[in-house]
Amino acid sequence: MSSVLDALAAVPAGTDVAAGRLSPDQYAKNFADMHDPLSRHEAVVESDRCYFCYDPPCQKACPTSIDIPMFIRKIGTGNVDGAAETIFSANILGGMCARVCPTETLCEEACVRNTAEDQPVRIGLLQRYATDHYMESHDGYGARKAPTGKTVAVVGAGPAGLAAAHALAAEGHDVTVFEARPKAGGLNEHGIASYKTVNDFAQKEVDFVLSIGGVTLETGKALGRDIRLGDLRRSYDAVFLGLGLQAVNALGLEGEGMLGVEDAVSWIETLRQAPDKAMVPVGRRVVVIGGGMTAVDAAVQARKLGAEEVTMVYRRGQESMNASTYEQEVAQVNGVKLVTFAAPVALHGANGVVTGVEFERTRMGLSGKLEGTGERVLIPADQVMKAIGQVFVPGPVAGETAEAVALDKGRIVVDADGRTSLPKVWAGGDCVLGGEDLTVQAVEHGKIAARSIHAALMG
Repeated sequence: MSSVLDALAAVPAGTDVAAGRLSPDQYAKNFADMHDPLSRHEAVVESDRCYFCYDPPCQKACPTSIDIPMFIRKIGTGNVDGAAETIFSANILGGMCARVCPTETLCEEACVRNTAEDQPVRIGLLQRYATDHYMESHDGYGARKAPTGKTVAVVGAGPAGLAAAHALAAEGHDVTVFEARPKAGGLNEHGIASYKTVNDFAQKEVDFVLSIGGVTLETGKALGRDIRLGDLRRSYDAVFLGLGLQAVNALGLEGEGMLGVEDAVSWIETLRQAPDKAMVPVGRRVVVIGGGMTAVDAAVQARKLGAEEVTMVYRRGQESMNASTYEQEVAQVNGVKLVTFAAPVALHGANGVVTGVEFERTRMGLSGKLEGTGERVLIPADQVMKAIGQVFVPGPVAGETAEAVALDKGRIVVDADGRTSLPKVWAGGDCVLGGEDLTVQAVEHGKIAARSIHAALMG
């Protein structure tokens, strides 16, 4: 908590970045649940819209292959716990995925009812209805098999690590999870917009997952600082790396260290961990650079904290943004101005404090590559947030020659089963080549690696 309070106290002196812009009632309203949960009647009515396809395209679109028609049918017949068990058997973090998964581009986009004349079944809300119902009356899901005597180290308590730990513990292995931060959950706890996961849901889900037994959680243990890969390989029968992405890309502009310029991921984490949203400083005029989910989360929350002008700037066209169309609409509904085809070229400031960002207008050239037009525009700002992508820091797994894992494009290389180039070491989630920064995909990586680890341990 002290690091969070330190971050809150680091308000740029002499700027218009301040905390407490709104009334308590406004904070409560702005950071309330993004979606009202379905009532029992609404869930039954919505479940009746499903065609229960024989070869369901929605299930194929789900990275964890949840049997969506099956769980929806169970909701319709009143077997809500059974619906949740169908979900958890495929995705133990189904509750969080129901809240943060881009269902509009996955299962719901694939729904056969998703036509110009109709609307897709609200699969995400139905999944939340079932999982919330189950978690209210159950401490956890699954039964642990007899102990095997085998031990597994899981590094990283994010979605991939938690999914792997649960699956391995269910098979009877003893699992130790090492997490660098003081709290488990990964980006679900530290990097998701507060209005998407209210009431400390991320920690409730961590407790739900680990309640299966056979899992020891050790927080404040970072790979390369407190533990080393070589030691883990010698002390455990297998190792799973779910390290996530630890750093944010820099703009590469002079003045990036000025007060008021910060990375969006750290700012969101500070907001998530703050005991009171009114303690979090925000500028009057905020510029967010980037076009992904993190940029949207930062921009929308800046508005919800009381920023008067929030501008999200992306160097390409709107159709190229990593944020889904739905997330873009969320930003615009909340008063975020979206500027496209503009790339940052200079940071402006006075007395070490940022005052604005200069952008060059861009366009797609005849060769299909992005190019500058020479036209420039200055957007005033007292707070600038960088959300131009995160990067994996490979030092802890690439520093020792004998203990180095193979890397490609700055990520860990794994095979179809999550095996790395090192014996006894598997990996999954955002840290591996092909990771897509999706909770649901990280869960699937953890599941796949756990199956491979179990098979290897049992011969």
